[in-house]
Amino acid sequence: MKKLIIAVLIVMLCCGCPYMGNNPAKAATVLTESREGRDGEYTYSLWKDYGDTSMTIKGDGKFECSWKDIGNALFREGVKFDCTKKYQQIGDITVEYDVDYHPDGNSYMCVYGWTRDPLVEYYIVDSWGSWRPPGATSKGTIEVDGGTYDIYETVRENQPSIDGNTTFKQYWSVRTSKRTKGTISVTEHFKAWEKLGMQMGNLYESCLTIEGYRSNGSAEVNLNKVTIGNTVKNGGDGGKNDGDGNNGEKEVISTGNRFECESMTLSGPYAGNTWSPFSGVALYANGDTAEVTVNLTKGLHDFTLRGVSDGSNKAKVDLVIGDETKGIFTFNSTDSADKTIKNISTAAGKQTVKLVVTADDGTWDVFLDSLTIEDSAITVKKPKCSANPTSGKNAVKITTAKADYADGFYIYMRKSGEKNYHKVKKISKNGSVKRSCTIKNLEQGKYYIKIKAYVKSGGKTYTGKYSKTVSIEV
Repeated sequence: MKKLIIAVLIVMLCCGCPYMGNNPAKAATVLTESREGRDGEYTYSLWKDYGDTSMTIKGDGKFECSWKDIGNALFREGVKFDCTKKYQQIGDITVEYDVDYHPDGNSYMCVYGWTRDPLVEYYIVDSWGSWRPPGATSKGTIEVDGGTYDIYETVRENQPSIDGNTTFKQYWSVRTSKRTKGTISVTEHFKAWEKLGMQMGNLYESCLTIEGYRSNGSAEVNLNKVTIGNTVKNGGDGGKNDGDGNNGEKEVISTGNRFECESMTLSGPYAGNTWSPFSGVALYANGDTAEVTVNLTKGLHDFTLRGVSDGSNKAKVDLVIGDETKGIFTFNSTDSADKTIKNISTAAGKQTVKLVVTADDGTWDVFLDSLTIEDSAITVKKPKCSANPTSGKNAVKITTAKADYADGFYIYMRKSGEKNYHKVKKISKNGSVKRSCTIKNLEQGKYYIKIKAYVKSGGKTYTGKYSKTVSIEV
């Protein structure tokens, strides 16, 4: 795998350009392997499984591509969303295009994208090669943009997606006559699909796409203009990224407390974006890093990283906050998995969170999808307890409910008539399902009892919220 990446870097260096102050004279970005980057407000990407491919990014949404002896390859450029809104919340999407299209075998020229919740891969196909997709029975038609489109719904089982290998639906609108220039009213197709019961989820992307399948071919995109509502999205050099998707300040795509790795800042000799086994990043060598700046609260947090090793060997990624390594995520196989490091102590404010391959030996290559940061259970859960009198001993036995997130509990008690609670006991976690202790030599009367769970982390002890109060008569 590293040899492939090195080959890509050699190609890029041969096409390199000198830095000219604030107005760099950039050479075109050339991709030959699966990779993603930024072209102003647009995102471009090449994804393939095998074969010879080339994609040249020309700015303003334009690109050239070619493919030979491939299994499957997608060349696309357009607008990427953050999967937090449905199309009704985003505004009408249209794509104006002009493509010099030369397929030799099975290929599609289309607007393409994904949604989440539900996970759907969609195609609006305006031209194709030797075979008109998708080989299913039409569910209906839509008249739009001066033509007629057949509508189809198909299912892919355990196939690559933006969320790894899984089963998902495909939605299709396929024009009855080919064209390679015009306007595609994307939202009108979404509306037509939903009228037929084909539910759309939160939008992930809408891209002008050339796809080849077990074929050869080439295409030159001379116009690719995406409009959302009344706003024309711009390609070119208007974005903060350097065009390679690997450097510069970024606006990180996040959904609540989940941060997409492909929109993090990458550094290191071989770090890059990837579309397989999911849309994410690939860290190949010692020092390869993906980082994001997040605003954290003071206290404990759980960090969950979704990723996969590229082989049967263990892939290890350090979690570094600021300059301190907080733990290690380990991925053991090629199956996507969520790995969690719990109870990490952080200060309040903006923190730089880094995911770093630090001990590469040629076998620890790793693909990362997303990082989720949550308050630890100790900070959000209320523990539970019960209290029972111990016959003849003026004592109370206090028992906690199971709480694997805690290292132990503090017990607080006050007698009826007293104003303040007093810490009377500490229960240390001992691996049993429930933990208990007995408070002896109590005076007769009514008592009120509550507990707090605690966790030890980084040499400090953190407590959570009080439980509900339990009362008992002695």
